Amino acid sequence: MANHPVVELTSEASWNLIEDKFTPYGKETLVKLVAFLQDEVYPSSKLYHAQIPKDPVQRWKTVVPVIEELKVKARKLGLWNLFLSNAHYPQHGVPLSNLEYAVMAEILGRGGHVASEALNCSAPDTGNMEVLARYGSPEQQEKWLIPLLNGEIRSAFAMTERYVASSDARNINTSIRQEGNEIVINGHKWWISGAGDPRTKVHLVMGKSDPENPNGNIQQSVVIVPADAPGIRVVRPMEVFGYDDAPEGHCEIIYENVRVPVSNLVLGWGRGFEIIQGRLGPGRIHHCMRSIGAASKALDLMIQRVTDPSRKTFGKFLYEHGSVVAEIAKSRAEIESARLLVLSAALQIDKVKAKGALKEIGIAKFVVPEMACRVVDQAMQAFGAEGLSQDQELASMYAQLRTLRLADGPDAVHIQQVGQRELKRAPELHRRAAEFHRKEEAILRKAGLRAHL
Repeated sequence: MANHPVVELTSEASWNLIEDKFTPYGKETLVKLVAFLQDEVYPSSKLYHAQIPKDPVQRWKTVVPVIEELKVKARKLGLWNLFLSNAHYPQHGVPLSNLEYAVMAEILGRGGHVASEALNCSAPDTGNMEVLARYGSPEQQEKWLIPLLNGEIRSAFAMTERYVASSDARNINTSIRQEGNEIVINGHKWWISGAGDPRTKVHLVMGKSDPENPNGNIQQSVVIVPADAPGIRVVRPMEVFGYDDAPEGHCEIIYENVRVPVSNLVLGWGRGFEIIQGRLGPGRIHHCMRSIGAASKALDLMIQRVTDPSRKTFGKFLYEHGSVVAEIAKSRAEIESARLLVLSAALQIDKVKAKGALKEIGIAKFVVPEMACRVVDQAMQAFGAEGLSQDQELASMYAQLRTLRLADGPDAVHIQQVGQRELKRAPELHRRAAEFHRKEEAILRKAGLRAHL
């Protein structure tokens, strides 16, 4: 189906591999999505940034008007909460598989944060909605999930802590303890996504509720905390290479004797590790596909730049210099390879859920952001100094992609986990090798010969 609109934004080869796995609803939604993004969302990106005040105080109080306008249009078109598959969340989801949404997430990635938020498909809300849909009580869902699904409020996810190595969740020190009919939270968090947004009304906070338990995987719990609860202090927004991501932000927060009802506990005491594993799996794939979309857009920008006759140097097009053509070819090859890797992981999630796709998710998580950073870096090089400036989106794109090599687990953690999983195959590989060697020897003896090797 070479004339399908997705081919314009991804690749015909990838689409041909997965077209038969798309339902009629999925194809119809994809067509609408591409049209909406190209006609409405992508062209609104500059307006979005222009509507964020430069004033250091006001920029954190702003609800960007164009986003709210786009959200109304997206919802009317049925392009809403596409990330939440009803195969896994039958009460609240939409009839899309993870594979179908993965393709859509790549196209969203070309539009940066604006595209995802316009469809109510942006982090951290997506992960928090999945937590509430999967683990929340009916009361918790009614109070918090429904407004999030409707795009009426936003949320924050508070896990990472200052002064500890948060890549190991067992190091989390925030105290979550019961006192009568209340839960009391004390802790110091940072890089808390969504915490700066004026629409954020709820935090999901992870901390230690049973620090002395010998089983480190059941020491943690997750609690729902209203954003206006007494004792919450947003210290500052964190910056990545100078970008503060206002008005959403990634903030440093102190929770000091914050009290919430016991009914705000999610799933149960000691279930925090289980919750975050369920939360992070699909979200990592969504991040990866958006990263591929960003890399694809960066490559498009690079190609436009190096073929621009107004940008000739020393009498030649930029592509006629050095290794530019080779870098374009390598970037395309890396993007195509990474896409197939992520589509495979998404398909595995559809078949056996996130828990059964840990290897595929882990590989994608460290391969894709690193690839995307390389592609964007090459595009920046082609643009020269302009590529580093605010006049191009490449610098911001690079900052976001570089962040992903740490967010949701650093590269090193995923590489270690995948490697350890591979090493578990060693006993079986040795057994097979010994069996093969016995067969070789038997064949040689029968022939009356000795091996030369």
